Amino acid sequence: MHAGPTGFRNAPVTRTLVITSAVLSVTSAVSGRPRRLGLSFQDIFGNHDLLKAIPSVFAFSSIPELVAGFYLLYYFRVFERQIGSNKYSVFVLFCIVASTFFEILALALLKDSHVLASGPYGLIFAAFIPFFVDIPVMSRFRVLGINFTDKSIVYFVGFQLLLCGWKWSFIPGMCGVLAGFLYRVNAFGIRRLKFPKKVASVVSRLFLSSSASSTHNSTANIRRNARVPYFDRRVQASLRSLVVVFIFSKEKSIEQNYPSVGHISMPEPPESSIATLVSMGFDGNAARQALMQARNDLNVATNILLEAQTR
Repeated sequence: MHAGPTGFRNAPVTRTLVITSAVLSVTSAVSGRPRRLGLSFQDIFGNHDLLKAIPSVFAFSSIPELVAGFYLLYYFRVFERQIGSNKYSVFVLFCIVASTFFEILALALLKDSHVLASGPYGLIFAAFIPFFVDIPVMSRFRVLGINFTDKSIVYFVGFQLLLCGWKWSFIPGMCGVLAGFLYRVNAFGIRRLKFPKKVASVVSRLFLSSSASSTHNSTANIRRNARVPYFDRRVQASLRSLVVVFIFSKEKSIEQNYPSVGHISMPEPPESSIATLVSMGFDGNAARQALMQARNDLNVATNILLEAQTR
């Protein structure tokens, strides 16, 4: 399955999460106390150490968990590209808080002395809800008579992470799934929320400047392409899109100057087409603009986006 451009382009929140998790995981391993990072009944209800929940939701306690968790965090950056960094930040915060609450509730019910697995289980397994619903299957294949899809590897890694610590990793994973389901059904109107512009601006200056710049440049390239005349062969994506506009425009004659694509009334792109482009790794706003430029022709829009990335 194609996860889009490599690296953390258009995914600054994911980049920050991965770096934070890596630093805390390495620090805990060096200190020799990785197994004590997770929450336990004694920590919460005996010692009332609620602050322990902060490192417990970021730092993994073992190498297998670290490898599987980083792979999934890196792959799920596609959702940040789809909904934008601001809304994705709300998703991250909601899933971490909700899954931690469910973990504490589970500890209260079990009253067991064992320690739950630490790490961003809640966020990772919450992301499996939109992964299952929104990411389309691009290919299917068979191995030893068993049917697989291009999504199978992600499910396999998730299953491995879920059972790394048996019951003590299964509980945080299921708490994450429940948190993702609540976000999906828009509990408390959470999907409509965004961070205030002032807060988002401060955060962008601290962490997101390079990624925001690349997003702006990609969008600007598409807009520049939309203003390039038909006969300019240096911009192949604009050439294809203008051909499509010419075919569908019955009111224009061949002798007329070809108009700018931005001045033609375009139908609103369907969400399914936007989701398909986003699943390929393109920014949501850039995908919408490219579809409008291409009159909702998915192939032409893909070419426009690819051309914009090479400029």
